[in-house]
Amino acid sequence: MRVDLNADLGEGYDDAALMPFLTSVNVACGGHAGDAATMTATIAAARAHGLAIGAHPSYPDRESFGRRELGLEPAEIEATVAEQVRALAAIAAEAGAELLHVKPHGALYNVAARDLRTARAVARAVRAVAPALRLVGLAGSLLVEAATEAGLATAGEAFADRRYTANGSLAPRSIARALIADPLEAAEQAVRIVREREVIAIGGERIVVHAQTLCLHGDSPGAADIARAVHDRLRGAGVELRALGG
Repeated sequence: MRVDLNADLGEGYDDAALMPFLTSVNVACGGHAGDAATMTATIAAARAHGLAIGAHPSYPDRESFGRRELGLEPAEIEATVAEQVRALAAIAAEAGAELLHVKPHGALYNVAARDLRTARAVARAVRAVAPALRLVGLAGSLLVEAATEAGLATAGEAFADRRYTANGSLAPRSIARALIADPLEAAEQAVRIVREREVIAIGGERIVVHAQTLCLHGDSPGAADIARAVHDRLRGAGVELRALGG
């Protein structure tokens, strides 16, 4: 068994505390957070830790940190995603690094998971920038379907530090128990996802999940403790931690 362990970085949180436990990073590239300086610094740190580097585009909404649904038309989504990915790709190239994947952020990620027009717009943008890039989306979602349809490599993602609803979607952050703050609980959920291919929803339902990558959030309370616990528990369960495509 193997799995990639990723986190969304360059967003103003303590990236250095998470990097030792990861295999890949998703770098904010201007939509919800990040600028040339943070992209450059995050790429340099990721390279120093031997981590795979991906772009983390979002709705162009810094005010709400990309967590608000903007209702953009597909052409607008395609344009902004392509612009953000190109910006990070250019900085990575200057640093001698290779951009390997793209994972949407926040509301764009959630909308693309359930809305095929949005999902296809994101997939078209990624393909236009570089068809060799892998598109990461919620496992079993329309975004993964659209990426496959567009001829892109894909990776289904699950979350160690978020709870799920009965329909397999992430519990909204407005729900009190949406985030998993207990490192041991997050670690157990991670192992369950990898070994049992399932997650227990808030209501107790067993949800089938086929994921190749697990996400941790740097903005979660005690994020470094969660990352360490997930990393150590997975390795202790005999799971090989390896970046996508590695």
